[in-house]
Amino acid sequence: MRPPGGLPEARRTCTPHTRGPIPLHPCTGPSQLSPGSRATGPSGSSRVEQSAVRVRAEEVGHHAVERPAVPFPPSPWRVTGDMVVSVWRVRAEDLPSWSLPTGVRPWVVRRRATLVTFWVDYRPGGVLTYREFLIALAVRRGHRLVGSTVAAWVDDDRALTGGRTLWGIPKEQGVFTLRADSRSTRAELTADGMPSVRFAYHDVLRLPFRLRARAHLIQQLSDGTECRVPMRISGRPALGRGRVSTGPKAPLSVLARHRPVLSLAVRDFRSTVGS
Repeated sequence: MRPPGGLPEARRTCTPHTRGPIPLHPCTGPSQLSPGSRATGPSGSSRVEQSAVRVRAEEVGHHAVERPAVPFPPSPWRVTGDMVVSVWRVRAEDLPSWSLPTGVRPWVVRRRATLVTFWVDYRPGGVLTYREFLIALAVRRGHRLVGSTVAAWVDDDRALTGGRTLWGIPKEQGVFTLRADSRSTRAELTADGMPSVRFAYHDVLRLPFRLRARAHLIQQLSDGTECRVPMRISGRPALGRGRVSTGPKAPLSVLARHRPVLSLAVRDFRSTVGS
């Protein structure tokens, strides 16, 4: 999805400060899978700025106590790695009750909505190194077709806090097991409060060019401010087949009941998120 043009000033792109502590809501101011397998928790970073979000102080008795700050890189994030992207068409009535920004509605054609999932291994060479499973929903903002992240899991606290604070992306903590070779990928996500989610993918056709794409997300920060998140990516694409499995009554069983209409591996990608 290409950015459809400029947004009015009231819906401006998030541009956080890059010096000193990052404010809680930046929008209001003047992301090659490794061979073998590994179960991962919080991971290291190749380059993290000494910035930190100051989480809102909480009242304890008569004293305000500030929760510990979690350092994360300022926007934009430049990341690299491997990912598998899948596009799904599912019945609109089967969608979980995901929150969407004010004024945004799912894009529904013939009673079906469009989901895009991303299994990503962010590797050394970018500002953070971590794993992620992200779900975006195709939505309409007025007459414009854009995407909005409705769920995401990561295995790094800095990626979690930074994604929520900078752009309003609803990231949660998860643990990933990944296994990949030059043509296939298997991944498993475990997270509190839901059955594990498993994904299997294999290449069918490698494409002889480097893919370049632009898109943007519409998100909403905790104070209701709308946040536009621009993204750019380039990488080596391959068409393939993917499949998700999980518990029959799990929140993401809507994916397990369908096959994606398209699955695409993007290896050795380089991406910029934010501006």
